[in-house]
Amino acid sequence: MNGQTIVEALMLGILEGMTEFIPVSSTGHILLAGHFLGFESTGKTFEVLIQLGAILAILTVYCGRLWRMLLDLPRDRATRHFVAGILVAFLPAAIVGALAHDFIKTVLFETPKLICIMLILGGVVLLWADRWAREPRYHDVAKFPMRVYLGIGFFQVLSMVPGTSRSGATIVGGLLLGADKRAAAEFSFFLAMPTMTGAFVFDLFANRNILSGGDAALIAVGFVAAFISAVVVVRTLLGYVSRHGYALFGWWRLVVGSLGLLALLAGG
Repeated sequence: MNGQTIVEALMLGILEGMTEFIPVSSTGHILLAGHFLGFESTGKTFEVLIQLGAILAILTVYCGRLWRMLLDLPRDRATRHFVAGILVAFLPAAIVGALAHDFIKTVLFETPKLICIMLILGGVVLLWADRWAREPRYHDVAKFPMRVYLGIGFFQVLSMVPGTSRSGATIVGGLLLGADKRAAAEFSFFLAMPTMTGAFVFDLFANRNILSGGDAALIAVGFVAAFISAVVVVRTLLGYVSRHGYALFGWWRLVVGSLGLLALLAGG
């Protein structure tokens, strides 16, 4: 481990926190940035494990609401409905992610051109969904019908392909299933908690025998950077999308994907 690697880990951690909760694919951005920086992590664990910083950021921002949910869970039917909805939405990605883990890490994570293509395609879909999604029927994330929670969960499976975006897939799913723009983003936040925690635990366990002290130091740097930048994003995103929608992120994806693809083609 050297000073340059620490700086790279810091940069990638900031990038993770900035992009995890907006629909632009944090994993796609980190893998592309790591590719062009020449950053290599053991078993591609850095890219997954620094997500713990983003997880803790959203837990910090939502700690009051989560605590109230915990207290209300035994006695409040609406709270139980919401928690059940989160778990139902989490299951499809949990099952597919566990079954396809090795393929995702060894094939999809190692295909930069695929990531660029998915960024571009996802940008087109996001721009379309932002403009043409049906008139919203659901404005409270705690009151979605169970079929909507499950439908969003199936959309989340698409994010197993890096460059698709977990938040992007769930937000588009929410919009197409009748949620308004703010509610779609907010449910994506809540669904991120079990999904990202599950990915963190599974990847840490799968790579427990190959990680070194140097890997842990890099992950710690990336974790802290991701936490700080993610707190800023989570605190501002809902207000932004309520006023402006998702078009900016669709165009962002198109630009990043196109520039990345051009750079890859130019480099042979």
